[in-house]
Amino acid sequence: MNWFINGGVLETQASLLGDGGKMWLKCLEKVSGNSCKIHHHYYQYIGSKRISKTWWRKLLVAWIVVWITVSVWIFWYMSSQAFEKRKETLASMCDERARMLQDQFNVSMNHVQAMSILISTFHHGKNPSAIDQRTFARYTERTAFERPLTSGVAYAVRVLHSEREQFEKQQGWTIKRMDSFEQNPVHKDDNAPKALEPSPIQEEYAPVIFAQDTVAHVVSLDMLSGTEDRENVLRARASGKGVLTAPFRLLKTNRLGVILTFAVYKTDLPSNATPKERIQATDGYLGGIFDIESLVEKLLQQLASKQTILVNVYDTTNQSCPISMYGSNVSDDGLKHVSALNLEDPFRKHEMRCRFKQKPPWPWLAITTSIGILVIALLIGYIFHATMNRIAKVEDDCHKMMELTKQAEAADVAKSQFLATVSHEIRTPMNGVLGMLHMLMDTDLDANQQDYVRTAQDSGKALVSLINEVLDQAKIESGKIELEAMQFDLRAIMDDVLALFSGKAHEKGIELAVYVSDGVPEMLIGDPGRFRQIITNLMGNSIKFTKKGHIFLTVHPVEEVMDSIDVETESSSLNTLSGLPVADRRRSCAGFKIFSREGSSHTLPPSSSDLINLIVSVEDTGVGIPLEAQPRVFTPFMQVDPSISRKYGGTGIGLSISKCLVGLMNGEIGFVSIPDIGSTFTFTAVFSNGCSNSNDTKQQKQRIKNQCNTTPSEFQDMTALVVDPKPVRASVSRYQIQRLGIHVELVSDLNQGLSIISNENRVFKMVFVEQEVWDKDSSISAHFVNNLQKIESGVSPKLFLLGNSLSSSRTSTATSGAYTLSVITKPLKASMLAASLQRAMGGNRGNPRNGEHPSLSLCNHLDGRKILIVDDNKVNLIVAAAALKKYGAKVICADSGKKAIKLLKPPHQFDACFMDIQMPEMDGFEATRRIRDMESNGRIPILAMTADVIQATYEECQRCGMDGSSSTSSPGLEWAGSSPEQ
Repeated sequence: MNWFINGGVLETQASLLGDGGKMWLKCLEKVSGNSCKIHHHYYQYIGSKRISKTWWRKLLVAWIVVWITVSVWIFWYMSSQAFEKRKETLASMCDERARMLQDQFNVSMNHVQAMSILISTFHHGKNPSAIDQRTFARYTERTAFERPLTSGVAYAVRVLHSEREQFEKQQGWTIKRMDSFEQNPVHKDDNAPKALEPSPIQEEYAPVIFAQDTVAHVVSLDMLSGTEDRENVLRARASGKGVLTAPFRLLKTNRLGVILTFAVYKTDLPSNATPKERIQATDGYLGGIFDIESLVEKLLQQLASKQTILVNVYDTTNQSCPISMYGSNVSDDGLKHVSALNLEDPFRKHEMRCRFKQKPPWPWLAITTSIGILVIALLIGYIFHATMNRIAKVEDDCHKMMELTKQAEAADVAKSQFLATVSHEIRTPMNGVLGMLHMLMDTDLDANQQDYVRTAQDSGKALVSLINEVLDQAKIESGKIELEAMQFDLRAIMDDVLALFSGKAHEKGIELAVYVSDGVPEMLIGDPGRFRQIITNLMGNSIKFTKKGHIFLTVHPVEEVMDSIDVETESSSLNTLSGLPVADRRRSCAGFKIFSREGSSHTLPPSSSDLINLIVSVEDTGVGIPLEAQPRVFTPFMQVDPSISRKYGGTGIGLSISKCLVGLMNGEIGFVSIPDIGSTFTFTAVFSNGCSNSNDTKQQKQRIKNQCNTTPSEFQDMTALVVDPKPVRASVSRYQIQRLGIHVELVSDLNQGLSIISNENRVFKMVFVEQEVWDKDSSISAHFVNNLQKIESGVSPKLFLLGNSLSSSRTSTATSGAYTLSVITKPLKASMLAASLQRAMGGNRGNPRNGEHPSLSLCNHLDGRKILIVDDNKVNLIVAAAALKKYGAKVICADSGKKAIKLLKPPHQFDACFMDIQMPEMDGFEATRRIRDMESNGRIPILAMTADVIQATYEECQRCGMDGSSSTSSPGLEWAGSSPEQ
């Protein structure tokens, strides 16, 4: 069990480690498995003193050192993984910001270039010009939203020296020097271009003639008089592309910025012009001023994580001395990432450098994981050391333990033994608890005490059911689950399911019904227990999640459904058992391979004429399954929603087990669910036809029919009338009544029924009226009863009322005037109908199995019998003895296999023996073998008592000579979770 617990911890840790961590945990599991092998070898060698204690101490020290090293490595690995992830996050965030800055810059650059074309077209291409300073200022101001990253736009015209005088007279101002403006910059509110020096004499000039209002102070400045501006202007007109300046302090704002310059050419310049042709065709220069600090700040404000990292933008044209364009160099984290910025100027290079603002957090996941693995390793070492010390102290018992350990050498055998141990150790005390509670119920208790005991019994049964489901899931995962092949009556199983859930259906006021098609054979060959388990899981879910309406279980041959699917038309959603809308069951099996063209021809082997493929549907009007939860319905241990688990309970593995069992039966399972409407689950299963021509099968069929005795001969060929306005519910009633051999006719109201009964050519022995019809109009009901008494064609038919609630069943009869009605509470079953009809019509009581308690049958078998019970558990002995004595048996108890051998030494007077399997000193298998060896003439029946649920235990019981086994720890205790068949 310690290894099992540690394995669960390791699986939890594995989800936190990633691929590398999982690899090491697999190694840990292998090492743990090797520890078990070392444990086994220690058993073999400790008795002969071949291994000294010093060797084990060295091994333990080596174990600790190795796992300390592994823990340190895991810490280093996970820390480096966290560092790489942090690095990738920084790179992703930095690249995202660089890309956004680059994209927004390109958009603004495209608009500036478009404006240069506009000037070429409407200023230089028209005479007189269509653009002046006022027009340009208004246009640029109104279109500023298209250039969100520019702080201003200005246009400088190309003026030759020969044209300067005329140009200055025309403009009314003198061309000013740019370098004098830079040396004595104007302030924010200072517009005094006249105080600047005139531009020196040179071959050509580039005075600004148009400017946006935000940069109107640059009007009349010669762009060619500044050193860097001159270089950019000359590069722009020669290349025909946008050219950026180096970062500099903008005039007036004193913030870092750059100027993007485009040359304005004559309209007739060809696209493939040479640089010389471009220079000659140049008319002017359009510049866009970019405030880099504001640009980056606006970009960061658009991002939710702007405060997470620090951003710096650099001009790296000169790698030895990069120019900072934005940001500060202060950072607490040494991790940084550089993203290149392509601003469409091949001459200048820019990049964005990003750092995290805060230091990286402590790698708590790596710390806790490495420490957790180290703790687990130390615990394993401690367990290993403690186990070795314990083995040394019990050296005398090692040889007996060796015989037991040999049975668990293979891994599958070990897992099977684990399942058997868990089943026995949990179910055995639960059997004692439930058995004592059952015995307590036979004592004198007041109402409160009885309620307390019933509550405890229900809780115990729920726990046993949970244990069974978990063990079934474990057997499914290990591939140990197997199906039986035995003959059974499917309709009898349906009746058992109805009986199981009828109480809860009455409590909740919902209608429960079963319908089995006439095309289903009376006898089938398969595993009835597993088939019942599937239906019980589906019906249990429906009962759990349905508050009103109905639950409808149907069984049809697949061929019958396939024939009806193609011709079936869309019916009213209210044409259901209770009248409430339901989820269309045809959609629940729409994805089945058997209904596809490919699957329909390969469903059953060509030679399997005796195979029967059934389709079973469970329809309810419950809360439905939310759409987002439907894909995980069949996932083990998955609830639709945590709130569902708290409100309704359950483990979430019933449907998973059902899906596996359906697969073993060569079937498929599916569902359709509509929230607040209901759900329909449908599955198929393949069985063999039990109604073959062999004599053995006929005899088995007749034996089972005699046991069920659901068709008394006294009702054969009688005729009954069912009054029900709902076709589906009426069909269910007809199905159950016809099982008694009675001919049934259906009508929708009392008046129609009265007209049919009044026909002298028809003789009805009984009339079944739905309570809904009876309570609808009392005057019509009274009229029906009065006319029923006036029928002159012999004895008037017996009148039965079909009720669906507890209120209708508080008394077995109801009166209407002088006429007495017999009330039959649904859900309808053939055995219950037979008993009700026999009581009402004055016949015999029927088979005692239907009318009397099963204990009478047990008393006949056990009265006066001398029985030996062998069990080392005192509680089990008390419970088993009390249960058998209750039925008249004489019980002798023994607490060990050795005592059982002495008591059963011939000659003896015992009629049967119930033998526990797991006992100290001598188990039940060995005791049975020795008892069989002593027998010469007679053979006493020996029945195994075990809580194991695996096939291997059953096979071992047969090999050692036992006559049967029970899945409970005491015989005949149905309250412990076993069925009477077990």
